[in-house]
Amino acid sequence: MNDSSQQDTETLRQKLNRDTARISWSLLDQYQQQESVIEVSSDLDMIDVACGFAEDNSAQVAAWLEQSQISKVSEEQARLWKEEDREIWAVVVAPWVLVQEKKPQD
Repeated sequence: MNDSSQQDTETLRQKLNRDTARISWSLLDQYQQQESVIEVSSDLDMIDVACGFAEDNSAQVAAWLEQSQISKVSEEQARLWKEEDREIWAVVVAPWVLVQEKKPQD
């Protein structure tokens, strides 16, 4: 990775980190209906995953999918979070909304 792309990645990471926030699941319902909400496993850094999506790193995204470390939020999970009015961590990487139950680690 050259200095320019490394700097671009760091700038992207900083932006995504600033854009990450806790949000009530009920506010994400419309995105869930569009099947555009992706759950990130708690063993991954959500900012790393967001960078993978933003940089269109299809090989890495495919690996996370294959290892079940990311997946579309199931209807059952969505219903449970809605019933509990759960707050989760979220970041938008259009057209996706990535969510995680624990705070991403820096």
